[in-house]
Amino acid sequence: MKIAIASDHGGLRIKEEIKALLDELKLSYEDFGCQCEDSVDYPDYALPVAQRVASGEFDRGILICGTGIGMSIAANKIKGIRCALAHDTFSAQATREHNDSNVLAMGERVIGPGLARDIARIWLQTEFLGGRHQRRIEKVSDMENQL
Repeated sequence: MKIAIASDHGGLRIKEEIKALLDELKLSYEDFGCQCEDSVDYPDYALPVAQRVASGEFDRGILICGTGIGMSIAANKIKGIRCALAHDTFSAQATREHNDSNVLAMGERVIGPGLARDIARIWLQTEFLGGRHQRRIEKVSDMENQL
């Protein structure tokens, strides 16, 4: 599995924790920034991750900002992206099983590094259940195609 990861300045510390987790899980990843604590604009970092996941270059993406909200909104503007904001392990599992989310967003100012690692691990290791959930994903894709 190939992972695209990025953060803005508000998610830099958690991003480093998640990169360490990806190393532990022996998952391939590319870091699309940012690398500083100076204020930057989250859409500039959400866009390359979302585009590369949507194109199939990467299997999944992880985005971190202060709350995760901005990153999730920006990523979901890209056709084919199902970015889920998760701040608990139940949501991380459910969004993979039911929604086949392909991008995870988290907020560093909302959760700590230990919980962020747990959320990311569960999200990365949970498979989509398909079945009745596939029908719903197809409806969402149809909505995108109508725009």
